[in-house]
Amino acid sequence: MAISVEKALQFIYENVEKTALKILPIEEALGFILAEDIVATHNLPPFDNSAMDGYAVKFSDAGKSVQVKETIFAGDNFQGSLTEGFALKIMTGARVPKGAELIVPIENTQATDNGVKLPTQLILGQHIREMGEDIKVGLHLLQVGDKIDAHQITLLASQGVSHVKVHKRPRVALFASGNELKMHYERVKEYQLYNTNSPTLLARAQELGCEVEFIGTAHDTLEDIQAHIKSALECDFVITSGGVSVGDADFTKEAFSAFGYEIFFDKIDIKPGKPTTFGRVGKTIILNLPGNPLAAALNFELFATSAIYAMSGMKNKFINTTVAKMKQTFTLRAGRRTLVPGFFDGEYFTVCEHYSPGMVSPLAASNAFVMISEACEKIEKDASVKLISTKFSFTGEEQKQLIS
Repeated sequence: MAISVEKALQFIYENVEKTALKILPIEEALGFILAEDIVATHNLPPFDNSAMDGYAVKFSDAGKSVQVKETIFAGDNFQGSLTEGFALKIMTGARVPKGAELIVPIENTQATDNGVKLPTQLILGQHIREMGEDIKVGLHLLQVGDKIDAHQITLLASQGVSHVKVHKRPRVALFASGNELKMHYERVKEYQLYNTNSPTLLARAQELGCEVEFIGTAHDTLEDIQAHIKSALECDFVITSGGVSVGDADFTKEAFSAFGYEIFFDKIDIKPGKPTTFGRVGKTIILNLPGNPLAAALNFELFATSAIYAMSGMKNKFINTTVAKMKQTFTLRAGRRTLVPGFFDGEYFTVCEHYSPGMVSPLAASNAFVMISEACEKIEKDASVKLISTKFSFTGEEQKQLIS
């Protein structure tokens, strides 16, 4: 019996384990998921410093002419102090000297014979960046499960963190099965097809931060599929396409059974992609996708991405949606949860003009899809729908409804 999408995702979240840990220098940590909390050990700024090129002055000297003693540059270890009637010229980033109460920008002063004349209106603390106003010692900067992007590396570098503990990238093995399939570097005959699934899913898994191994294309025999499985089981996650329906040459699930395949589900109440199968061999997670390219790609976006996010150690592991308006009225046959590809322009979602499970052109033409309720027969123009992106990721810490 086919299970619901929600139940299928629950099986994935309950049975996928996080990858092991390793330590990396921050220069190599981009895209990895943190396995430790990062707490600030340094104030930022570490001292009161000037936000402008100007003069460090006393508030009581407003409107007066003051003598300029010397200039303080960023990086100077100036030990003197400021008294009334005097100013210190100071450059951006330089430490504010003792006794200084504000910085007056150079352009707001008038040169005099022995110094500068200050404005009559001064503001205490103006143009002084206070110690710790950005980051204070003890502040939790990053948490377990955070993804390390460029600006997380900024935080790490600001604290002098040289190495971090992270989850290893998920190792994904991919292969397709089908006597009719040839790789793009081979010659095809009039009764054969190029294998588009493997290159597509390989690239998508790489986009999601995985280390990917392409095992090849298996013939529709138990022996050849089992040989491919044996090569793939060293990875964390094996994704196959093809051979999971009920045809005479659909041997994938039978081939996996020789390795102790524990199947959690083998049918989902979804269109396209009903025969999508998920299970485990030992500690290796298995996802068997349909052979039709659009069906395989859309079901990858729902189920493989969910497994990869959970496996990677991400805190925000749940697929999220963004809301759009329908560009035109859309009708469909009710009765099964339906995945519909289209293009989101930032405001409107336009359903692909032509799409069916065996097509490949809608994949390049679309950047998102909607999952439409089995009770729905029509979505009116300008109605709100929930989009699941295929070109960029929306994720969250809490699981939310994905259905329109």
